[in-house]
Amino acid sequence: MSRIRPSHRRTRRALSAVALLAVTAGVVTACGEENSAAAKASPKASPKATASAASGKGQADASKLRMIDSGGHRVAFHITAGHGPAIVLDSGGGEDSSYWKDIVPRLHADTGATVITYDRAGLGQSEAVPGPWDVEGAVSDLKTGLTELGVTDDVILVSHSQAGEVATYFTSENPKMVSGSVLVDANLPPFFTDEEIARLAAASQPEVDAAKKDPDTPANRQLIQTAENFTPAHQAYNKMSWPDSVPADVIVSEKTPFDGSPEDAQRWRDAAASFVQQAPNRTLVTATGSSHDVPKDRPDFVVDQIEKTVSAQG
Repeated sequence: MSRIRPSHRRTRRALSAVALLAVTAGVVTACGEENSAAAKASPKASPKATASAASGKGQADASKLRMIDSGGHRVAFHITAGHGPAIVLDSGGGEDSSYWKDIVPRLHADTGATVITYDRAGLGQSEAVPGPWDVEGAVSDLKTGLTELGVTDDVILVSHSQAGEVATYFTSENPKMVSGSVLVDANLPPFFTDEEIARLAAASQPEVDAAKKDPDTPANRQLIQTAENFTPAHQAYNKMSWPDSVPADVIVSEKTPFDGSPEDAQRWRDAAASFVQQAPNRTLVTATGSSHDVPKDRPDFVVDQIEKTVSAQG
């Protein structure tokens, strides 16, 4: 067997980290030094952001947990009540609602809006669902929860990484519920060509095999479940389209999830640009100095973009 050079191993890790989950934790593992450097290079918090965090600190304690039944399993929703639009934050693969813990109070303090986070099935406080990961099931969970909470319109949907798939299907099926969206380095349909799907599936197989040795951790369980139908699910996703009636603001990280693979990194950027060009009410911005983990590396940037979206739809 030929030896794999370190640079090739790093590329494979970077590929496999996003191949099935686009999971932030995987990318950090693959590119730890680069991410640390990006975090150090991130601009200091602005006075406005610092004040918002301080004034919103108490709001985090005001978040209320609702366990909502969705097709026989319970899904955890966390609500910080406000007025006006509902900002719904959806985490990437392998992450639960706690991913947004530093952003929620700031958004609530700045906008006064209701802010909702939730744990997708098998993550956080939500119950697991057996079988392959099903984006349509995730969409059903989200709609059931929002409907039960009385949130049926004027939703600002903020989706990171794998949650971009949930957002695309949800918005396609429920365009009147969503008034605007912020897609944060999100999985977008144009990226998942047959060629790219094959590359990602092959590159990720070692991680899947490793996860099967410890299948009970939430992140490993989701990795395994996503792998079970990755190819057909993403072939179908590639054919999905975002409703022209719903504005979309797209944030792309400077390093992308593929910092170790320039070819795939460029395909990621090209897919975002292609998505934005498909309708006039879409914008594309780059989070400079950031890894795929934009909400952690550049929280001010993400908060500002969400607030611009809220204002534009207000």
